[in-house]
Amino acid sequence: MKRRDFSAGLLAAGALGLVPAAHAQKRIDNGKDYRTLSQRAPVDAPAGKIEVVEFFWYSCPHCHAFEPALEAWSRKLPADVVLRRVPVAFRDDFVPQQRLFYALEAMGRMDLHGKVFQAIHVERQPTNREDTILAWAQKNGLDRAKFQEAFASFSVQSKAKRAAQLQDAYQVQGVPSLGVAGRFYTDSELAGNMNRGLEIVDHLVAEARKSR
Repeated sequence: MKRRDFSAGLLAAGALGLVPAAHAQKRIDNGKDYRTLSQRAPVDAPAGKIEVVEFFWYSCPHCHAFEPALEAWSRKLPADVVLRRVPVAFRDDFVPQQRLFYALEAMGRMDLHGKVFQAIHVERQPTNREDTILAWAQKNGLDRAKFQEAFASFSVQSKAKRAAQLQDAYQVQGVPSLGVAGRFYTDSELAGNMNRGLEIVDHLVAEARKSR
């Protein structure tokens, strides 16, 4: 979903273009399939690790559709590659879902990450305001008071702000999208589809490894 589309309503999930990898092009070109950033973006990965960032929004149907492919890809990562998920905030009303993500992270409950997508896109449960998020948390077995404390904490608010800064540093044009090593960016528009986006990321990881 491109950034400009958020003011025009949601697109069909099929527009994500998760086509079989067999249809992917072999040639990968800078400026066509991915962008090299003019200024490097900050990375959180430890020294010696290559960071891959997925930018997403819980209410984006394309991000929901991409999650299984990304999860399968992440299980096969080399030891020197780390995946970091970053919730975007193209508008102020995205912020509660940013804080939902970081509250789950703070509580060590990232096992519920996929269930947020499930609640929104399958169960059609509103999860975009603090009251509906707290109701979801309680429904999924979290202590409501402890979750609310994490949700409102300075640490979670700070991480949400840093996420917005990182999306700007990568010049994110839509979600889902992928950044590599603070240097490279691709999304479905550049890659053609997100399966190919993962192939491009593998290529960019190899490039980052050469110059490490």
